[in-house]
Amino acid sequence: MINNNKRHLAMAIRAINTLAISAATLAFAPNVLAQEEGLDQLEEVVVTGIRAALAGALDQKRDANNLVEVIQAEDIGKLPDQNLAEVLENIPGVQITRTAGVGTGVQIRGTSSNRTEINGVSTVGSGAGRTGIAFEDVSASMIAAVEVVKAPQAKTIEGSVGGTINLRTIRPLELKEMLAAVRVQGEDSSLSTDGIKPRLSGTWGDMWETDAGEFGVVVSASYAESDVTAFRPRADRDNLVTSDGGAASAQSFDFLPIQFFVQDYDNLEFKTTNFAGSFEWAPNENVKLYFDTVLNDQERLQESSRVQASGVSRLINESIPTDFETVDFGSLDGQHIGTIQAATKGIIQTTADGRYPNLRMSTDTGSRKTDSQIFRLGTDWNKDRFSGRVEVSTSSSDTLNPTFDTTINFLNPNEPLNSSNENGTPFQYDLTGNSLAFGIASGEANAPSKAQLLDPANYILRDVNQAQDKVENREDAFKVDFSYDLTDSMPFITSVDAGYRYNVSSSLNDEYSSNVGLRTLAESPTGDLFAGILTAGPDNFDAADGRDLFVKDFLVIDPEQVNSDPEGVLAVINAAIVANNAITGANRAPISSPTSTTTAYFDIEEKTNALYAQANFEHGIFRGDFGLRYLETDVNSTGNSVVNGSVTQATTKSSYDFLLPRLNVVANVREDVLVRAGWSKDIRRPDFNDLSTSASFSTSPNPPVVIGNPDLVPEEVTSWDLGVEWYFAPAAVVSVGYFQKDRTNLHVKTQEDPASAPGTGYRDTTAPCEGGGVFNPIADINVFGPTPGVGVCVPRQTTINGAGKTTQTGWEFAAQYDLSNFEDELGWASGFGIAANYTIQKFSGGDEYLTASGRSVDVFTALGATDVRLQYPLFDNSEDAYNITMYYEKYGLSARARYTWRSAYYTEDFGSTSSYPWSFPAIQEARGQLNASVNYDVTDNLALGLEAVNITESSVRQSCVNEGALLCFEGLTDRRVTFGVSYKY
Repeated sequence: MINNNKRHLAMAIRAINTLAISAATLAFAPNVLAQEEGLDQLEEVVVTGIRAALAGALDQKRDANNLVEVIQAEDIGKLPDQNLAEVLENIPGVQITRTAGVGTGVQIRGTSSNRTEINGVSTVGSGAGRTGIAFEDVSASMIAAVEVVKAPQAKTIEGSVGGTINLRTIRPLELKEMLAAVRVQGEDSSLSTDGIKPRLSGTWGDMWETDAGEFGVVVSASYAESDVTAFRPRADRDNLVTSDGGAASAQSFDFLPIQFFVQDYDNLEFKTTNFAGSFEWAPNENVKLYFDTVLNDQERLQESSRVQASGVSRLINESIPTDFETVDFGSLDGQHIGTIQAATKGIIQTTADGRYPNLRMSTDTGSRKTDSQIFRLGTDWNKDRFSGRVEVSTSSSDTLNPTFDTTINFLNPNEPLNSSNENGTPFQYDLTGNSLAFGIASGEANAPSKAQLLDPANYILRDVNQAQDKVENREDAFKVDFSYDLTDSMPFITSVDAGYRYNVSSSLNDEYSSNVGLRTLAESPTGDLFAGILTAGPDNFDAADGRDLFVKDFLVIDPEQVNSDPEGVLAVINAAIVANNAITGANRAPISSPTSTTTAYFDIEEKTNALYAQANFEHGIFRGDFGLRYLETDVNSTGNSVVNGSVTQATTKSSYDFLLPRLNVVANVREDVLVRAGWSKDIRRPDFNDLSTSASFSTSPNPPVVIGNPDLVPEEVTSWDLGVEWYFAPAAVVSVGYFQKDRTNLHVKTQEDPASAPGTGYRDTTAPCEGGGVFNPIADINVFGPTPGVGVCVPRQTTINGAGKTTQTGWEFAAQYDLSNFEDELGWASGFGIAANYTIQKFSGGDEYLTASGRSVDVFTALGATDVRLQYPLFDNSEDAYNITMYYEKYGLSARARYTWRSAYYTEDFGSTSSYPWSFPAIQEARGQLNASVNYDVTDNLALGLEAVNITESSVRQSCVNEGALLCFEGLTDRRVTFGVSYKY
């Protein structure tokens, strides 16, 4: 590696020297406005209206040498959408993923492996990933423009596969006059019961000319609360009843029985505070000094609950469905799997001993509190043909993830008790009509009544899982850039840029946890001993789709009390344990607060030196740039391992280097037509947790134990771009673009599953796991053993550099046009306009596969399919997506309606589990969403606004094994309406 470093460094220096000689002068520098400032010289600070924002963004894209997409604010603090992810969805080739209906993830050209900057400064996220700050953590109200760099230049910081997102704030010295604006709004969710939530934002800025030069200041602040809710029903049918197996439930055909039910109520409450401030001072026309700060405080409180029908799998040979559907599993990896019948309706009665199935309720409060800070200080200067920038910056994110999850069992008073802390409740289910519905079989004689379901004495404590996980991410950077202007000095090269950047990136993860599982009747306190922290669960699970069948009446440990006073809730639980010990004679110890989980600790630091050189050219119809970027990175990964109760800390060191050539060419073949071409190389660094030697354990037996790999090296990405843009009218364009991305050194997950006994599915419950996997000492044995308890073998997962290559290709089509030039002919109708895009993407290649295991193998084998496998997919990648925006702007009225649609894609976000259903990731089915907004200018200063997100309450549906195969999960999301008033001076 050291020899490679020296060889590549020598190559980089020779390349830079070559550019310098060709310029006949200094070659170390970018423009005064370096990559971090993107295209600021084109930006209008105050852009008002939809049409002006679209036109300004189009001008920036047209004038850029590389492929850059731009979205400008329509007015001070007003981007097209409230959520930044939703804003980015307006761009061709950009798709987003949502959590409980809120845009949280962004995919550029099919991949989430991108970078996010604010004013050119790298941001860091709240977890172990590399994409940067979470989009829900930044208020769109403080952003003046958004850039997406799809084709990098040599000056572009490395680390993206799809593109680099740069969020720009207003620059003070570009102000022509004082600006001041304030906006007050309220947001309402159709599924939330907490009422209207406030949104407040304001911006002030001014510029002064003095004897000491020009001074400028801009400050923006915002506060927003948001309450989002989604209902997520889940039905597992990953088991098999054969026609010839002798089961009482057997039919004349093989079928998939009911394995598990979940009624998941997700509620997230966001409180976001943002501040952005910029100060600029230009003592003369040759020097400018600047200081920027961006502060973000995000508090996301989870107040979710789950109702589970557990132990259903123990009745698959007894419970007889009344209705079935035909499931076509299609083909995987060229192998046709076939069709099978699956249960859709029926009643699941209790076992003869009254022990199963069980009604179980959980409270989930996995919250996040993040404090992010970004500072940058620098100077721009120019003298004659020379210009440059020197800048220092720091970006940090400190996150605390408090969790207090609890589970209580319902003890049906109409069934006998046993030594365990659970007994049977009958269930009814109806999975027809493309819906997953289940509830208590109220018509059965042993079904509990509403009064019994709301009686604390009929509940008993099962699990208390606490955590206080801490994540500290940081990047400190220093950069120096220079430029030399060669205009009129050379026939082809217009300027030569070069620079140096040094950064230190670090990620620290420390987990504090306490996981207690109670499995016997004697040690588990009943709900009347902790009734003060119990509350009725949400009873509006029918609000999204009007379903009749669901569990309406139940109790949970109050999530609001848990979030506001976790110590008080724990004290109540411990008092209940003491009282129960006195009643039953048990000796259950009190539950402690979370303590450090030494096996999960890691501290990783990277130091990177980067050089670049770039020549910018223009000759005839051609313009563009070409150059090289060279980088060296040293990695120190510190983690803990625990052997025989002894903690050992070890530090692993590694390094790598890359030489990244980049080329962009634009040909103005006609005054209104240009052709673009680009070729570049980039890298994608591993996520920090993938580099860690540490591991963390779950109380569930389903998720794998993930163990990092400190020898991972970055993926390598080679990209090609080709496009044509026709600017056929003012503020109008029709464009088509093609891209291809080849990735090697792929980061792929490999998983070793534990052995399971045929028929029963039981796993080894003692260490070591000779049959595969890894022993999890705190996992609930659940259905993987004959008796209740904790400690079972679970899957072991790690990330490696795959040997193969993947290829992403795609076509991007876009059009933009308005009727403003026809005002004389059309009158009021000249206010209409349209912007639309369509993206087609394909993914292929890779040598890694996911292989069927466990119960899914039994089903596939019964259908005659053996060794079923799936080539490792590109997650969150839809092959087809489109976006259509219709708008109207005239007479002070500004209205917009946007419909987005994307086809099915593989996802790792499914239901209330983190393990792959049927051994493979779920497929999120095709979905569209309609958003709209209306604003009216009452006066030049006062405006009223109304915005709606997910107007039609479009639902999410996820299938298992293949698109359109077996419906496994649903997501019933809310409609959010925001209304308000804005005033500007």
